[in-house]
Amino acid sequence: MTQHHHSVGESRLERGRRALAEIDGEAGEKVLASLADIAPDFASYVLEFPFGDIYSRPGLDLRAREIATIAALTAMGNAAPQLKVHIEAGLNVGLTHDEITEIIMQMAVYAGFPAALNGLFAAKEVFARRPAPQQGAAPRR
Repeated sequence: MTQHHHSVGESRLERGRRALAEIDGEAGEKVLASLADIAPDFASYVLEFPFGDIYSRPGLDLRAREIATIAALTAMGNAAPQLKVHIEAGLNVGLTHDEITEIIMQMAVYAGFPAALNGLFAAKEVFARRPAPQQGAAPRR
């Protein structure tokens, strides 16, 4: 799925759960589960706003949204856990290791070398768990 469309009668929470499952998969579920004992309401907010409202909007496909997200989290320089989740998500929606590396390197120009280095090290960790598919293999969806 490249864009999410609002189904009639589907709540923000339901739409968010669907989007999270497709985009972040297991990594996103782990984030939500980690909030259960400290801030379960915050888990609902994460589902409803970013995934139910923003990721589900028309106008950008999921690849483009993950490119923007990886770039933004890299530029922040202090969001390594979230960056790793979104590097996984980028792979889930069809980005390659090389594309993700280039996105992060581009941020050195605007966010500085320390932020880009932190981003590259986060990517290296994710790539170690998710080796690049063989040429011609379809991305996981």
